[in-house]
Amino acid sequence: MVLASIYFMVMMSQSELAPTEDQGILFYQGLAPQTATLDYLEEHGDEVLGHMEQVPGYNEDFMILGITAPNAVFGGFKMAPWEDREISQFEVQPQLDNALKQVTGLQTAVFPRPSLPGSGGGLPFQFVITTGEDYDRLNDVANDMLSKAMASGNFMFLQKSIDFDRPITRIKVDRDRVADLGLSMQDVGQAMSSMLGGGYINRFNMEGRSYQVIPQVERDFRMDSDALNDYYIRADNGQLVPLGSVISFEHDVEPSQRTQFNQLNSLTLQGVVMPGVTMGDAMAFMESTAAQVFPQGFTSDYTGESRQFANQGSALVVTFFLSLLVIYLVLAAQFESWRDPFIILVSVPMSVAGAMVFIVLGFATMNIYTQVGLITLIGVVSKNGILIVEFANALQVDRGLNKREAVIEAAAIRLRPIIMTSLALIFAMVPLLIAIGPGAESRFAIGLTISAGLGIGTLFTVFVLPAFYILLARDHHGSAAEEYGNGDNDKAVPAQ
Repeated sequence: MVLASIYFMVMMSQSELAPTEDQGILFYQGLAPQTATLDYLEEHGDEVLGHMEQVPGYNEDFMILGITAPNAVFGGFKMAPWEDREISQFEVQPQLDNALKQVTGLQTAVFPRPSLPGSGGGLPFQFVITTGEDYDRLNDVANDMLSKAMASGNFMFLQKSIDFDRPITRIKVDRDRVADLGLSMQDVGQAMSSMLGGGYINRFNMEGRSYQVIPQVERDFRMDSDALNDYYIRADNGQLVPLGSVISFEHDVEPSQRTQFNQLNSLTLQGVVMPGVTMGDAMAFMESTAAQVFPQGFTSDYTGESRQFANQGSALVVTFFLSLLVIYLVLAAQFESWRDPFIILVSVPMSVAGAMVFIVLGFATMNIYTQVGLITLIGVVSKNGILIVEFANALQVDRGLNKREAVIEAAAIRLRPIIMTSLALIFAMVPLLIAIGPGAESRFAIGLTISAGLGIGTLFTVFVLPAFYILLARDHHGSAAEEYGNGDNDKAVPAQ
């Protein structure tokens, strides 16, 4: 029953990889249209910087153009140190997001720096859709998922990693016309390469500096396709013929990129979850929606920080039960019994359930720090059980008490050391509970788990464990002779 309650509370609790910490910096990414040039990015990047300077808490910033994609802007909003500001990163994030939304030339998203390193690049939430079908079908399914996700209110920002509006221009050469002029395809290719290719030939020195030699027409004469009429190539009769008479352009659109995941065509929905919504809630929604939306042959996966969270989520159950198993085997060897370790570990699920109550109530989330606290509880709470069980066994052997009398007296005598050691650790968690500043969220999570679980676990140890001892413990009442090599139990040597 207790284990079922713990499982239910784990399912009900909000979960994430790690609590978001106030690190004094926010990242942003802005996507421009596929046709955006470097000048376009620079112009709207300056507009972004102007809006950021008006946001409270601004200290300095940085910006990189075209690093994540040719049409992308990436940068950071750096805040003043903790002691020099009165506003937190969590308060600034929605304000910065609203400010950057005013830059109409870019589609922007604001997100914090990951609390744990090594989560991969890109936006925090990355949901991968994979299929063996073509990209057009993949795009239709992704659009359906995107609309449902944004309508759910779980996401502040969500976008597709692939856009199907990337312009492409194909050069069409009139081969018959080229042949009539006595030219070859090589002649046409060399002419275009010389004028538009921007190929590097050599360097030359002038006034102590080295310059590249690049044969190319000036920028003003290569801005549009009509400039081809100003480029000439000499025919075999010696006349100059405009390239526009033998070359035309065919315009089309294609996916911005063709990505694969696990050797299947893939498209990633990436974005930022809404403040107050955990990564686990967002992932659960996407998985339930995918079960309704995905046609046959479509699957989902995660990458980046989302994948790291998905992988470590299942590790908690395995780690928890492995810890219980190791402690059980060690205690079994120490007590030379299979019953006593089970009695000692009775209070562990109860202490874990006590800690989970506060997590379910929203004081913390189920993350890597609370999981460390839960694993720590196994060893700490087991110590209380060892004190009672070992002493009760000794009282049966040394004084000939029955199980009920032995465990009642053991619980009363061991009450002081149990309370002293438990209170000592609980008070040791107080600095973590009241911590402020960088890393306070993570320290609070582990401090709350250990202090709450240990306090409730200690209570159960004193009142519940004796009942299980009476029910399950081995009767040591007649084993005094075996322990001390004397056939008369009344002559057993009492414990000092």
